[in-house]
Amino acid sequence: MKPFNIIIFSLLISILILTSCDTSDKKHPSEDLYVVMLSLDGFRWDYADMYSTPNLDKIAQNGVKAHSLIPSFPTKTFPNHYTIASGLYPDHHGIVNNSFYDPKMNKYYAIGNREAVEDGKFYGGEPIWVTAENQGIVSASFFWVGSEADIKGVQPTFWKKYEHSFPFEQRIDTVIYWLSLPEDKRPHLITFYMDEPDSQGHKTGPFSEEMDQKIQYLDSLVGVFIYKVEQLPIHNKINIIITSDHGMCPVAPNRVTYLKDWLQVEWLDTIQGSDPVYNILANEGYIDTVYFALKKADHITVWKPNEVPERLHYGTNPRVLDLIVVADSSWGVRWKPGKYGYQKGSHGFDNNNTDMHTIFYGIGPAFKTNYVHPSFENVNIYVLIAHMLQLEPQQTDGNLDHVRGMLAE
Repeated sequence: MKPFNIIIFSLLISILILTSCDTSDKKHPSEDLYVVMLSLDGFRWDYADMYSTPNLDKIAQNGVKAHSLIPSFPTKTFPNHYTIASGLYPDHHGIVNNSFYDPKMNKYYAIGNREAVEDGKFYGGEPIWVTAENQGIVSASFFWVGSEADIKGVQPTFWKKYEHSFPFEQRIDTVIYWLSLPEDKRPHLITFYMDEPDSQGHKTGPFSEEMDQKIQYLDSLVGVFIYKVEQLPIHNKINIIITSDHGMCPVAPNRVTYLKDWLQVEWLDTIQGSDPVYNILANEGYIDTVYFALKKADHITVWKPNEVPERLHYGTNPRVLDLIVVADSSWGVRWKPGKYGYQKGSHGFDNNNTDMHTIFYGIGPAFKTNYVHPSFENVNIYVLIAHMLQLEPQQTDGNLDHVRGMLAE
């Protein structure tokens, strides 16, 4: 072979080697894996011990189960669902309560206010579906908090406007349909939501015959969902997470503190939130008046923002307003009698109360089998999903090292 031909041959071999190395090292995010996350609202960490849950038990045997999942404060639905999605504490992502006032925007946010819920300006951080979409991964969401809003100019490719009465079975069928789409349209990240057993917990409390029936029904739906996933050609690539936003604490009608007994209307600009946690904006010159009046009240704690215990990661966001009021565990706090119907279960309390803790189950190729993980904070779920889908995560309050032990690798 002539020297010139030898040089050309060598260059071609080098190019082939380099090309081959580049292809093997550069794996597209989520190329072979899927994550589907289901939230069962208000599912206490120990319901599976109290009630019959054969399908969740089977997931624990064949996958992982956390001793408990620790929600963020306040232990309310909207703050914690968006914490799970973004990996940020409510104080950092801005959904500081189920309802709140933003003094900078001069706007109110409430879970029943469609205009606010769909306004991306209220949502800080970056939910996992935005991270996925920005990195070329198709995502879908069925009623997850924040998914109805344009956040950073992005929404999931597939999303649904919230319909409270939409049948749970049809939600499952829609998720299965999404997973059956052609590869170029199929979402590799799906989040979906069911509003039970939270509603049942409020009505009858966490320890009731009705709750027993509700938990068994939800467990049967989990079984149906797992069965339908197992029928898919891609079933061995799908990681399933079943989790929740908070637990449920028993309360009684004779354990309520009424703020109107301690405060005068002229001291107040607005009170936002709901039993058992509120954010108060005082009229000018009345912050200390309200503060010291509430200090005398029984069975509640009142903080100025700089007094909130560091472990709660709460109090730096302007939306927490002048004062934070939270009831003692198993107690209620309301403005006055008669405004709300009596409930036998509640949530929103300090997350040191284990009644507020909830569930985390995981099954699929990324997870170990028959493994119980120590309790961990829900801010770590974002980084866990990002890792499983090989996404470059945003800076969050979570730490992969806190959940790495459950991974098969």
